Amino acid sequence: MVSFAAEPIIRLGFFNITNSFLDTLLVDGMLIGLILAVNKKISLIPGLFQNFIEMVIEALYTITESVSGERATRIFPYLMSFFLFILLANWSGLIPGVTAIGLKEGHEIVPFFRPATSDLNTTLGLALVSLVATHIMSIQVTGLKDYLSRFISLNPINLYIGILELVGEVTKIVSLSFRLFGNIFAGEVVLGTVSTIFAVLFPLPFLMLEVIVGLVQALVFSMLTMAFMAVLTTPHHHEEAKEVSK
Repeated sequence: MVSFAAEPIIRLGFFNITNSFLDTLLVDGMLIGLILAVNKKISLIPGLFQNFIEMVIEALYTITESVSGERATRIFPYLMSFFLFILLANWSGLIPGVTAIGLKEGHEIVPFFRPATSDLNTTLGLALVSLVATHIMSIQVTGLKDYLSRFISLNPINLYIGILELVGEVTKIVSLSFRLFGNIFAGEVVLGTVSTIFAVLFPLPFLMLEVIVGLVQALVFSMLTMAFMAVLTTPHHHEEAKEVSK
């Protein structure tokens, strides 16, 4: 049975080290290892591994550039960071044996590792980082005056629109965090239930489905972050000019 909340593995006073936190450390280690492996394998004549990495990076950068133009160099590192972390976190629970090793409590085993993205605390943290980074970048690119003009105006109509914009920024946190958490947690529940009833072969189609879901959710989160950054780094008067021209 998959617990809704992440289970504590180690207690240090008032601080609990949960299995989702340990999974975050595992994913960080995997990312560092991947970076070191790629750096060692880089050559003028690329092999299959380097070709694949370059193809993925080029495809994602092309999409970013088509949406955000010259601001792609600022936005792309965030897109790639979110994509890689979320992808590995989603897939970490699909590694055979990872969720089967843990502490025995009563008749159940509490796994040492649980996909970080199946914990609402993690997805909420990711959504907050996405939102804060987006607004900081908006101020840096467009300037404080243009940034504030999106939300504050002496014109009653524009002020009302600004309030709706603020509400929309809050709902971004909810939508980003709950979408990712809901999909990955639901997948863990399905896999846990099916594996309990049928231990061999039958869970394989569900496992492959979760591989696809993990990839799609990583793309959705990173692409939405990229789109939000592209919109908020566009000067506000440019957006108004486009609306008038329409």
